[in-house]
Amino acid sequence: MKIFKILIFLIAFQLSAQQGGMWIPSLLEGMNEQEMQALGSELTAKDIYDINNSSLKDAIGHFNGGCTSEVISPKGLILTNHHCGFSQIQSHSSLENDYLKDGFWAMNLSEELPNKGLYIEFIVRIEDVTDAVLKGITKKMSEQEKQSLIDKNSNIIQKNTKKEAWQNTKVKAFFQGNQYFLFVTERFEDIRLVGAPPSSIGKFGSDTDNWVWPRHTGDFSLFRIYADKNNRPAKYSKDNKPYTPKHFLPISLDGVEEGDFTMVFGFPGSTDEYLPAVAVEQIVEKINPSNIAIREAALKVIDAAMKSDDKIRIQYASKQARIANAWKKWIGENLGLKKTNAIAKRQAFESKFTQQLKAKKLESEYGYLLPKFEKLYTEIEPITVKRSNFIEVFIRTNELMQMMFRLTQLENAANQNKERFKKLLPSMISMVKNVHKNYNVDVDKGVFEAIMPFYTDNVDASIYDKTSFIDLEKALAVLDGKPDEIVKKLNSDAAYQYAKPYIIEFYTQIEPEFQRINTEINAYQTTYMKAQMEVLPNQRYFPDANSTLRVTYGQVKGYKPRDAIYYEPLTYLDGVIEKYVPGDYEFDVPEKLQELYKNKDYGQYKDATGKVPVCFLGTNHTTGGNSGSPAIDAHGNLVGLNFDRVWEGTMSDYYYDPEICRNIMVDLRYVLFIIDKYAGAKHLIDEMKLVHPKKTK
Repeated sequence: MKIFKILIFLIAFQLSAQQGGMWIPSLLEGMNEQEMQALGSELTAKDIYDINNSSLKDAIGHFNGGCTSEVISPKGLILTNHHCGFSQIQSHSSLENDYLKDGFWAMNLSEELPNKGLYIEFIVRIEDVTDAVLKGITKKMSEQEKQSLIDKNSNIIQKNTKKEAWQNTKVKAFFQGNQYFLFVTERFEDIRLVGAPPSSIGKFGSDTDNWVWPRHTGDFSLFRIYADKNNRPAKYSKDNKPYTPKHFLPISLDGVEEGDFTMVFGFPGSTDEYLPAVAVEQIVEKINPSNIAIREAALKVIDAAMKSDDKIRIQYASKQARIANAWKKWIGENLGLKKTNAIAKRQAFESKFTQQLKAKKLESEYGYLLPKFEKLYTEIEPITVKRSNFIEVFIRTNELMQMMFRLTQLENAANQNKERFKKLLPSMISMVKNVHKNYNVDVDKGVFEAIMPFYTDNVDASIYDKTSFIDLEKALAVLDGKPDEIVKKLNSDAAYQYAKPYIIEFYTQIEPEFQRINTEINAYQTTYMKAQMEVLPNQRYFPDANSTLRVTYGQVKGYKPRDAIYYEPLTYLDGVIEKYVPGDYEFDVPEKLQELYKNKDYGQYKDATGKVPVCFLGTNHTTGGNSGSPAIDAHGNLVGLNFDRVWEGTMSDYYYDPEICRNIMVDLRYVLFIIDKYAGAKHLIDEMKLVHPKKTK
């Protein structure tokens, strides 16, 4: 027995050195199941994914296509991040009812707030359809011909798939198009806001603490799924009832300690783990630095305005968070890639790959790939940098230019297809109205003046004094009339006249050239992925994230970011109070939370030390889209809510290093403490299932 325990320890130690990976839940039997159990899991592959019986997958929902959520009660109560539900919380907020500042708690079902357009999607089953998708594909085909046949085959597969009338299907590519899976899904569209802490809890630390550790953010919000009388997906109706789930996650009150198994289950968005070194180097040296500079300039303007005016703070809260999130992530990504020598390690892998090509006599088959990448990435560099900068300036950071970018599509439709114009016009009007719901012309003009020099020397801020599009009524007047009249008015507008040449250049020169070269790169990347797995079969391969359901497993673990510094894996409420700065928009602490701390009124949510845990670290391999993902313990219980990564480990989208890559999770005991003790919403606690797995072992 002692020898067996030593072997298990050695296996676990070996696994900790190679953790990482986002695994398809339907394919966990075998290596993944053994690895999880060696790390401490007591779950089987069927506990996680089973199409014949309820399993953990049935509690995991794709939240509005960009985050993850989980069912935590038999009444369809949903948990996700505060930042995932931020736009919904904001949309219900006003100066009179400032739910961003004060929080929101529905004390009964009738007080829960509907959210137009919000949906949660569950996976019913996953099937490997690779052979059917690639049927008829030959090497002689062009990339366009291949993709056309793949699309045709995928459509046939979806059409012939057996499913219920209310279910949907999608086919997704894996391993750069070397494997394909069919997903049968159920989408619920009546989702109501149930609860959200104030931003001083849900966004505590804001930009300063974003992507860093130690963290003390209660990043959670609560929603509820409603269904029709048959418990099926339905549009919003006052007659709908709370959804009865196939499975919901019990919540552990025992929490975690260093070394505990953790599994994060969710919908990671996008990674590129198998790029050649030349591509990673281009990201680090060219693309990220220019994008960082643009967003930094925009944020300087927005942050100053938000601090000076409460109305602007509410208007720009969601926009500022979106811009700042990627800005800081890119900075950390570059730091991590440089610190871990990721480019040099990838180059070393490529040397090994080249050596094995020779050893296996496969040079004629794959030997051209790396030289091709060198040539193509050199060719695409100036184009991809300019394209990236255009997207930042004209689409992501300045709202006047964003409107102009969209409106050129309307003019193109008017010139080409009047019917398409008629269909497009309502969405353009809606777009302009949406911009003006939370728009401040002085802020937007300041952003324009700050970022436009990064793209052009022709910076003409006087367009803000001449354009109709800084005023909603005048903007709608431009969009009123026959197609030719609207186009004429558009082309007379100062902002449109300014932006149009840059947008035309983007569509006619930058984007076509980028797509031409990138299509070629992607074709070689598909072959390169196949070659890597064939030439070096003993490497650890998992499919890149593509917004499909994945499992990533690891352990609670601290880390050492720099010499003589070690970060413990758990933080506590004490740390919130230590960071408290009265009146500060990032580090203010609500008075009631201060009182609860002062009186040590923690209820059942304290740990063995008598303190309330707030956040913890894990070695789980996560990315954007994993926000809101459940952290599940060895027994299948909810222990944490994933919401971030450490700054030094954000490069895990390109290179996962088990030494410094850590995901950050809210401890569920802190979530429950805020719901119960701070908000007084004990009725929500009562509908959950709270367990003590460690005490019953």
